[in-house]
Amino acid sequence: MKARRHSIGGSISLQGIGLHLGQECTLTFHPAPPGSGITFRRIDLPATPTVHARAALAVLTERHTQLGVDPASVHTVEHVLAAVAGLEIDDIRIDLDAAEPPILDGSARPFHDALLSAGVVDVAGEVEYLRLRAPFTIRDGSSTYTVQPAESLSLEVTIDFPHPLIGRQSCQLPVTPSTFAADLAGARTFGFLREADALRAKGLIQGVSTANTVVLDDDGPVDTELRWEDEFVRHKTMDFVGDLALAGKRVHGRIVADRPSHRGTVTLVREMLKRAAEETRMNGAEDIIKALPHRYPFLLVDRILEHEPGKRIVGLKNVTINEPFFQGHFPGHPIMPGVLIVECMAQVGGLLMLTDVGDAAQLVMYFTSLDNVKWRKPVKPGDQLRLEIDMVQRRGRMCKIHGIARVDGETVCEADMGAMVRDR
Repeated sequence: MKARRHSIGGSISLQGIGLHLGQECTLTFHPAPPGSGITFRRIDLPATPTVHARAALAVLTERHTQLGVDPASVHTVEHVLAAVAGLEIDDIRIDLDAAEPPILDGSARPFHDALLSAGVVDVAGEVEYLRLRAPFTIRDGSSTYTVQPAESLSLEVTIDFPHPLIGRQSCQLPVTPSTFAADLAGARTFGFLREADALRAKGLIQGVSTANTVVLDDDGPVDTELRWEDEFVRHKTMDFVGDLALAGKRVHGRIVADRPSHRGTVTLVREMLKRAAEETRMNGAEDIIKALPHRYPFLLVDRILEHEPGKRIVGLKNVTINEPFFQGHFPGHPIMPGVLIVECMAQVGGLLMLTDVGDAAQLVMYFTSLDNVKWRKPVKPGDQLRLEIDMVQRRGRMCKIHGIARVDGETVCEADMGAMVRDR
């Protein structure tokens, strides 16, 4: 049985001061449409700009996770994202009236409990997963990450700090809503009293207090007691869950992280997304023939360059003088027929649908409409067509797509197409 996407049943707000910027902020969780993902909206700014929780938009920092650039940026979002990801929520809008969410007690627990109060509900659409078929290791500064393929998410996180209460600590557990709630959500952020003046001089930790941070002097925590002896590594693991949410999908894999950082984990997520795209790429006609019913001389796709399942696909067609249509289409002045350029786009669009809805060998795609077709430049032998197809709307086995064909970066044709997938 396929997993259902999740959102929340209603809106709920929390208020407090931000950890680094020290500004008061009201954060409100809202339900969001299926497929919209996790978004932040700055309601304090003109036009209320939206920032998507995606690794591509993350700014590489060490002390916190920042999305977007000023003035429409959001800072220190890792605890909020950890609570959302820990509850396997796929679609949610998060409104902020300042640049940084409230730190509250320094853990993800208040956000987690607020989301539970709003209610986690099923919504339409299938869950998107980030999975890999091959293991790999990357390093970023002092951080090392090893990813192994798996059918669920499990983490092994190790930290090492020169303090008698910390030293080298490890946390290993499968990440599920229940384990996140029991073992990670309540772990608080921590810092060292000896670093406070230097960090404040950099404009950081303006909102820190012993009520929202485990502050450590040389002997131990100041004005608080630890919730677990290993609360430090539990917190780093919770941060890790939040940063993994920047994949925009639920991550599956066994990940071993030694001394992870926000910067390192963003780099890891970007690498995982890159490798997943490469693994799903169809590299030649053999793979394409498995999905498309067309054969020579009507198979007009040579290679798939990019494929973001359900959203976007980019194909390649090498136009040669040996194409059969050149024998009769303007002999002595060969021009690729415009309708065949459209057919190239249609076939690439077919791959976008057929590879996402089931066993492609048992399916065929029929086009139902063609609108707003424009041919802008002729295509000649020796040209290389880049065929970019974006999903505009999808309902079951019906879809609307927009296609653009380019040669050397210039648009030669574009069209809006409607299509349906049927069993053969």
